[in-house]
Amino acid sequence: LCIQEDGTVLIYNLFCEFKRHFSMGNEVLQNHVLEAKVFHTEYGTGVAILTGAYRFSLTTNIDDLKLRRMPEVPGLQKPPSCWAVLSQDRVTIVLLAVGQDLYLLDNTSCSVVTPPGMSPSTGAYLQMAVSFNYRCLALFTDTGYIWMGLATLKEKLCEFNSSIRSPPKQMVWCMRPRSRQRAVVVAWDRQLMVAGNSTECIHGEHRFVLDEDSYLVPELDGVRILSRTSHEFLHEIPEASQEIFKIASMAPGALLLEAQKEYEKESQKADEYLREIKDQKLLPEAVSQCIEAAGYEHEPDTQKSLLRAASFGKCFIDKFPPESFVRMCQDLRVLNAIRDYQIGIPLTFTQYPPWDRHMTDTSSSPSRLVLRRLYPLAIRICEYLRLSEIQGVSRILAHWACYKVQQKDKSDEEVAHAINQKLGDTPGISYSEIAARAYDCGRTELAIKLLEYEPRSGEQVPLLLKMKRSKLALSKAIESGDTDLVYTVVLHLKNELNRGTFFMTLQNQPVALSLYRQFCKHQERETLKDLYNQDDNHQELGNFHVHSSYSEKRIEGRVGALQNALDEYYKAKNEFAAKATEDQIKLLRLQRHLQEDFDKPYLDLSLHDTVSNLILDGHHKRAEQLYREFKIPDKKYWWLKISALANRGDWEEMEKFSKSKKSPIGYLPFVEISVKHHNRYEAKKYAPRVTPEQRV
Repeated sequence: LCIQEDGTVLIYNLFCEFKRHFSMGNEVLQNHVLEAKVFHTEYGTGVAILTGAYRFSLTTNIDDLKLRRMPEVPGLQKPPSCWAVLSQDRVTIVLLAVGQDLYLLDNTSCSVVTPPGMSPSTGAYLQMAVSFNYRCLALFTDTGYIWMGLATLKEKLCEFNSSIRSPPKQMVWCMRPRSRQRAVVVAWDRQLMVAGNSTECIHGEHRFVLDEDSYLVPELDGVRILSRTSHEFLHEIPEASQEIFKIASMAPGALLLEAQKEYEKESQKADEYLREIKDQKLLPEAVSQCIEAAGYEHEPDTQKSLLRAASFGKCFIDKFPPESFVRMCQDLRVLNAIRDYQIGIPLTFTQYPPWDRHMTDTSSSPSRLVLRRLYPLAIRICEYLRLSEIQGVSRILAHWACYKVQQKDKSDEEVAHAINQKLGDTPGISYSEIAARAYDCGRTELAIKLLEYEPRSGEQVPLLLKMKRSKLALSKAIESGDTDLVYTVVLHLKNELNRGTFFMTLQNQPVALSLYRQFCKHQERETLKDLYNQDDNHQELGNFHVHSSYSEKRIEGRVGALQNALDEYYKAKNEFAAKATEDQIKLLRLQRHLQEDFDKPYLDLSLHDTVSNLILDGHHKRAEQLYREFKIPDKKYWWLKISALANRGDWEEMEKFSKSKKSPIGYLPFVEISVKHHNRYEAKKYAPRVTPEQRV
C-alpha cells in the first residue's frame, strides 16, 4: 500500500504492478495526511490516517471499504507525540499520547486513560508499541522509562529504566505464541536494546551494537532485523531447543542426541545413554523433544542430526506413533525449499501453517508461492504433500493461466493453445474464470477462444453476455438444451436490442423463438400479437383474438375480438375455424337477447346448454329456433329435449313430443329416462314402441 498526501491509497501486488486505488475521504483530501499507519486485524488489512487538522480517519478492511472518522481530541493544537491502533473486542480504537496524557478514541467518544502503576514523574510519552496479537502494550517516556502491560490498560506486567532519553527510532514486541516470556525491542540509530521479564535469559535489559542502520519488523513469534546487507531473526528460544542444547543438559532429548552421535562412532557410550533414558521411562519424551526441536532449527544439518536421534530412539519403543515424525520430515522439506535464497521466503516453523491446510488459505506455502508466480515449486509441494488435485495442482494451474493471459507479447491463438495444452481437462479448472481475467485485461477475442474449452454452458453464457456477444451466447445456450439459460439470453437480448432487430434475431433461432412465444403467452400477450403479425401467421392471430375475447367483460368487446379472429381465419383459409367463430358470434348475440327477454343468465353457455335451459324454462319455441338456426342434428336435439323435459317433470309435453313425428333415436331412451326418474308408469307407455333391435 502506498498512501499519498491527499489521502489516496494505491494498492500494488508483490511485483509493484498497480491493482487499484481508493480515497480516505474528503476531510483527508482537504487537510492532507500528516501520518499514516497500516495495520492488520482479523477483518483484514486496515489503514489509519492522522490529518493536518489533528483528526483520525480509518478503515479496518481495504477490501470492504467503510471509512470511520474518529472523535476529536479536546484542545489538541499539535500533533500527538506518538499513537497506535488497537483492536479490542472486535472494535478498532486509537491510542494517542500528548505530552504526559494518554487518550483513547473509540467509535463515539474520547477518554483520558492512565496506565496502572505509572508514576507522573516518568515524563512525557515518546513512543508506543502494540504486540502482534494486540494483547500487550509498551510505552516509552522522555526519561527513558519503559512501561509494559496489557493493551486494555488494566494490568501492568513490568517496567524498566533504560537511562536513554532520546526518542527511539522504533519499539516493537518480541514474544512467542502461548509463551509467558515477553520482551520489547527498542532501536536507536546503531543501538538495539532488549528489555523483558524472562527469569533465565533476559532480566532487565540487554544492549547490542548494530553495524548498519536497521529496520525492525515484528512478527508472530519474533522480530526480523533488516539492514542493507543482512536479515536476522530475534526470537525466544523454544523450550525443546533449550532442553537439548543448553550446556550440561541432562534432559532426555539431549541424552538421546548424544546417544545417537556415540552410536555413529560405534561407541558403547550410546548404550549407557540409552539405558539412562529408559531407566527413567523418558524415551518417548526424548523422541518427541528431538522431533519438536528439529522444527525450530534453520540449518538442515542440525535438523538431520535431531531427526536421526529421534529415528534412533524410536527403534527402542514399542508402538511409537510415527505420524509426528513423518509430518515433521514433510514440513521441514517444504520449509527448506521455500527458505532457499532463490525463493526467499524465510518462514519459521511457528509461522508455517499445518501441512494439510487447503490452498484456499493464502498463508499456506503453495499460496505464497503462487502469489510470487513460482508455479513449478508450488505444484511440486502440492504433489509432495498429496493435496487433492482440485485443492492443489488445479488451483495453481488456474492461477498460472490467469497470469498467462496478461502477457501481451503473444497472440490470442498461442496463449489459448498453450493454456489448453497445459490444463486440458484437469478437474476443478474453470476456463470461464480464466476467460473473465482475459476480458478484464482487454483481450476479448482470447476470452472467447478460452470459453470454447469451457464444458459448462452455464459458465460460458453469462460471460459472453458481459462481453456483449449476445448472439454467440444465444447459440451456446440453445446448444446446452437448458431452457432457463435460453430464457436468460432472450430476455437480455430483448433489453439490449431494439424491437425490430430483436424479432429478426429470434427468426434465425427457431428454438429461442418458440420459447419466447411460450413466455409471451403467459407474460406479454401484446408482444405475442406483434410476433404473429411480423410472421403473417393469420391462424395464430385468429387464435390470439379468440383467447383475448374471453378477457373482455362487455359483450360488444367480445364480439369485436371474435370478428377480428373471423377475419384472420378467412385470411388463413381455415373455413372450419371461421364457421365456428361465426356461429359463436351469432350465439353470443342470441344469448344477449335471451338474457334481456327472460332476465336470466344465458351468456357464456354452450349451444347445447342454452337449448337445454330454454326447454327447462318452458321456452320451447325459442329452443326450436336455435335448433333450426344452428342446424343441430336431430338425434342430438331429441336427446337434449327429452332429458330436459324429464328433469322438468313435464311428462305430458314429453309424450306429446314423442308423437310429433317418428323418433330418430327410437323409444328405448324414453323408457330409460323415465325409469331413471322413477316413473315406471310413463316408461310403460313407450315400452310397446321399442323395436326388437333396441330390445336386444
